[in-house]
Amino acid sequence: MTTATPRPRPKVVTLTEAAAERVREIIANSDKSIVGVRVGVKNGGCAGMSYTMEYAEDVAAFDEVVEDKGVKVLIDPKAVLFLLGTEMDFQVDTLSARFVFNNPNQTSACGCGESVAITPVALDA
Repeated sequence: MTTATPRPRPKVVTLTEAAAERVREIIANSDKSIVGVRVGVKNGGCAGMSYTMEYAEDVAAFDEVVEDKGVKVLIDPKAVLFLLGTEMDFQVDTLSARFVFNNPNQTSACGCGESVAITPVALDA
């Protein structure tokens, strides 16, 4: 009898080099001891949901911990299925500098770009 080799678990979120560099700057310039950034989603906005991001001083019991390009991103466990496969980028243009989430689960966004509609990933039975 052979046993199946488990497939590697995909990262919930990956970072571009620009996003990783910005997170490193945030950690280095903080007055507090920060282990990384916590990313999630919340209900609200005209499209239904918005991304959240905050300093993470510690790892919570059920956080999904993603280490990419030398930084830690902690994913709120309620957001994992909404964020699976997302690339986090940091973009600077003439009038703004912001984190951008390139999410394959996002089905639409509002005109101002502050809220999105996201369909959670369906788990195979």
